Amino acid sequence: MDPVIGLDVAKGESQVQAFLARKHPYGKTFKFKHDTNGLCDFYVFYKEVERHADAEPVIIFESTGHYHEPILQYLEERKITYYLVNPVVSYETKKSRLRKVKSDPADAKHLCELYYKEDLTAFHRKSVQTMNLRNLSRQHDSLTRNYVQLKLQFQTILDQVFPEYKGVFSNLYSPISLKTLLTFLLLMTC
Repeated sequence: MDPVIGLDVAKGESQVQAFLARKHPYGKTFKFKHDTNGLCDFYVFYKEVERHADAEPVIIFESTGHYHEPILQYLEERKITYYLVNPVVSYETKKSRLRKVKSDPADAKHLCELYYKEDLTAFHRKSVQTMNLRNLSRQHDSLTRNYVQLKLQFQTILDQVFPEYKGVFSNLYSPISLKTLLTFLLLMTC
């Protein structure tokens, strides 16, 4: 058997649906809270599915910003295999259905079906170094965009105040050009 447990994660709680094998749902769907008691209830259900299937079930859920973090941490601590699916991938497969049903139980069931249809790879949490590098890259990108935006604003104002200034210096941002503008600014304020 190839058991899977689908979680439709929401703020503070998740809807659960399990399958022992493709097209063989197990038990009724239920909700659990993302607190200690709720996660323990989920783990009891996980073990129950494991006993019935004679195999460790995998968990599949969508990335939901920070709402899925308690579940992810809980699964990591217990070394349970899980698949963190991009919501765009899940949405695209839902679009192919004829009947558009939007409910938490239907979404949990859809995630289980997605596990059997798609060739997914198990999620592995990124190392601290990788996360730091990603954050630095994003910060660099943000600073670069801000820098470009400031230069454009500077040129706009300069075109309004000194329309012919651009032709005076070959590099508008050279130290001598900026010192000339600063000197003019100081003369204007005196």
